[in-house]
Amino acid sequence: MPAIDSTDVHTMTIDQRQLILVGTAHVSRKSVDLVRQIIEEERPDCVCVELDEKRYESIASKKKWQSMDLKAIIRKKQLSTLMVNLALASYQKKLGDQLGVTPGSELLEATTAAKELDIPIALCDRDVRVTLRRAWKSTSFYKKGYLLASLLASLFDSNEISEEKLDELKESDALSELMQEMGDALPEVKEVLIDERDTFLSEKIKEAKGEKIIAVVGAGHVAGIKKALAEDRSHLMAAINTIPPVSAAWKMAGWLIPIIILSSIGWIGLQKGSSVAGDNALYWVLANGIPSSIGALIGLAHPATIITAFVAAPITSLTPVIGAGYVCAFVQAMVQPPLVQEFETAMEDMASLGGWWQNNLLKVFLAFILPAIGSMIGTWVGGYEIISNLG
Repeated sequence: MPAIDSTDVHTMTIDQRQLILVGTAHVSRKSVDLVRQIIEEERPDCVCVELDEKRYESIASKKKWQSMDLKAIIRKKQLSTLMVNLALASYQKKLGDQLGVTPGSELLEATTAAKELDIPIALCDRDVRVTLRRAWKSTSFYKKGYLLASLLASLFDSNEISEEKLDELKESDALSELMQEMGDALPEVKEVLIDERDTFLSEKIKEAKGEKIIAVVGAGHVAGIKKALAEDRSHLMAAINTIPPVSAAWKMAGWLIPIIILSSIGWIGLQKGSSVAGDNALYWVLANGIPSSIGALIGLAHPATIITAFVAAPITSLTPVIGAGYVCAFVQAMVQPPLVQEFETAMEDMASLGGWWQNNLLKVFLAFILPAIGSMIGTWVGGYEIISNLG
């Protein structure tokens, strides 16, 4: 094996224990080889990896899709988290396919090498669901759009990346520049995705048992983890490992639209008669139902889903508890459930526009997104019309 590259390996002393921090690229063959080499040579007391239990299961289990309950995910309102996870994994897989490496191979290699040598493993990353939901909640409405657009653009980006380019990205100066750019454009997202996880990873690494620890993390976290390891940030762990609750103001705002619409229809009834109020109520139904069902139709959803979109949108628009998208996605998953192989090919299918309409899992996502957009349009159109009739 080649000699260990010192630019990727950082040796520190923490609480009189030796810590070997290995910075990797998640789609690099060199990183895979480096991780195994250093574990076999150093024989540490524990191997820490930048994974949580969910991500570890997703890269380690060959049958992970067979145990996934899609309907339960929709009921728990976690479909958007699954979709973002798949989108990120799809982008990494595209890079990995170009380089012949599965995303996260170096993390899996670390756990495999540790098991072979009977070395304990510590999964040190924060639950990915907490990370994604904290990132989403911390982002303003405008920047949410920017974030989604960037994610979609990355899915369909056809530019290739070389192993040499990856090596450049692993250089500390380049990484510092990238982190600075992200901080300038999306400071809230950088804080959640990078800074908070640096703190979380460092504190979990400190909890690892043994006198010699190897920690395998993405190169972008190395600088932040080194800084965090030198400080006591244990008091921050509870705060950064929880999802902030919806503020009372937002809860009130969520009920404001239905209160305004229903009150307006009621006032119209008092002032102009029940017939006019009925016409406005019918307009609300059509204004919501038609664009929502058109959204389902564009997504080539099952006929039952299209009908559901028309019926559900006028009702769900009057409650913040559940949206038309979740109702339609649940029906779509019931009447046209994805096959196991469609779960397994979802990451590849995501990278092509046509793949979204061919894969039944991605059609569930379309049944979630498009009727919701239609319902949102209908809410504003119908609301405007009803309020304008107050005069």
